[in-house]
Amino acid sequence: MSEWKKVKLGEITESCLGKMLDAAKNRGEYKPYLANLNVRWGSFDTDNLSLMRFEEDEDERYGIKYGDLIICEGGEPGRCAIWKEQLPDMKIQKALHRVRPKDGLVDNFYLFYWFLLAGKCNWIDQYCTGATIKHLPGQKLKEVIVDLPPIEVQHRIASILSRYDTLIENYQKQIKLLEEAAQRLYKEWFVELRFPGHENTKMVDGLPEGWERKKLIEFGCSLESGARPKGGVDSNLKDGIPSVGAENVIGLGKYNYSSEKLVTNQFYSQMRKGKIKDRDILIYKDGAYIGRTSLFQDGFPHKEMAVNEHVFLLHTLNENYQYYVFFTLYQKQYFEKMQKLNKNAAQPGLNQKALLDLVMLCPTENFVLSFNKAIEPLMKALFSKANQIRLLTEARDRLLPRLMGGEMEV
Repeated sequence: MSEWKKVKLGEITESCLGKMLDAAKNRGEYKPYLANLNVRWGSFDTDNLSLMRFEEDEDERYGIKYGDLIICEGGEPGRCAIWKEQLPDMKIQKALHRVRPKDGLVDNFYLFYWFLLAGKCNWIDQYCTGATIKHLPGQKLKEVIVDLPPIEVQHRIASILSRYDTLIENYQKQIKLLEEAAQRLYKEWFVELRFPGHENTKMVDGLPEGWERKKLIEFGCSLESGARPKGGVDSNLKDGIPSVGAENVIGLGKYNYSSEKLVTNQFYSQMRKGKIKDRDILIYKDGAYIGRTSLFQDGFPHKEMAVNEHVFLLHTLNENYQYYVFFTLYQKQYFEKMQKLNKNAAQPGLNQKALLDLVMLCPTENFVLSFNKAIEPLMKALFSKANQIRLLTEARDRLLPRLMGGEMEV
């Protein structure tokens, strides 16, 4: 530790904010860009990118390249990830900082892990402005004090921690393939109606005999949301029950461990609603991504969990339909339908009655049971890999403070 020093981020990096979103003033060609919502701890959500006009001479100013550290200015200031050219010609919006090392003074991968630990320890809060909505302005970002060992030590620390993240990324790729296979199976059976035996199935009014269209409430679906403790969640709580919020509902087999919040065991035991059961469907009910849907099973991501007031839990009375209802709501067309169920102009919110009135195809139970049998192996494999990610994340996070604190020889 004797060779470690404390330096201001502005002394070892160059940083800039992205482009202001201004439809009236912006000119040029429409190109995709990253916004605050697209940046997670250690990864990017590139499935829901927006477009903005960029002129040719703005490519260098707002463009990003491999190795850039992208840091959130607001939302959860300091949340960041390393860009690895997931998509070409990507830009950033003003809600994000782009950080690049000066003259090889710092390893950006090391810097990411420092920010990851800082986020867990709330070190960034002291640099933020705003009483209710926090921001990390460019000048304040430059003043952030970073613990910096010699560059060779930075490389070694980043290399050790990156091994875990490389394995995590490989599992994430496998999960994506399994999800795509499950999606194809659903679409083949229930969108294209090419299920086993479809050639010999009688059609009535364009549907297989015995199938009909029903509202979610007619499926026997019910909704409930959770709550948070009076005064909010204690961010310093180290032992308790995970409480799933909007930032954790990010897709099948995915979970944002870095943004996890806990409630006390006592609060959880007193909750009458909002406790997650195996194969519950979770729906993000307010904010920018209302209608985003997920499902947890097989102890992923934790055996005991709850949801807060921003998330709906959906149960079907006949549990045989749980997978079918989930994959229906998971389709892009239903996400778009749920987006339109916003009944609140000031703060987007998913209306409970309108959600239960959504109409979907209702196959016979025999078809659904056959679908469950076909899809179960894919789901089992998917959540097995998701649980491996959980174990790797836990192992990495145990090492993180010891390596970044210089407690371990590297």
